[in-house]
Amino acid sequence: MADHQEASVTLPSLPAEVSAARRFVAEVLGGWGLDGDGDAADAIRLMVSELATNAVQHTFGQSPNFTVELCLDRDEVLRIGVTDSHPRFPRRLPAAVQQDNGRGLAIIRVLAAEAGGRLSVTPTEAGGKTVWVTLPWVAAVPA
Repeated sequence: MADHQEASVTLPSLPAEVSAARRFVAEVLGGWGLDGDGDAADAIRLMVSELATNAVQHTFGQSPNFTVELCLDRDEVLRIGVTDSHPRFPRRLPAAVQQDNGRGLAIIRVLAAEAGGRLSVTPTEAGGKTVWVTLPWVAAVPA
């Protein structure tokens, strides 16, 4: 496999496009050797779903699209990024609000940590942000 592989897709910020983001990630990672039926694939699909949902719901119509980016470095590190053009970084919602929603980033943090990875947020040059999940690839691929 190559030392570095990348793939990305830009989708309209519509709720129906969250499933398109999941399908894109599943297809690309399957092509890179991830077992689509394993626990790692399920966790990655859930993380992408939560990130894409956040990009659609919490940008308040100020981001007309979002981009899903995948980077695999040396068969060791997988980075999944979801970028939108809204400047506000994700934040934890008050406990009362979290009864109905607001648990997406907490879910992502737990899943990433269980796989030995982490969650981070970086600003974009255009004034938006990218929410990244970085995972060890060896943990994602079955032995």
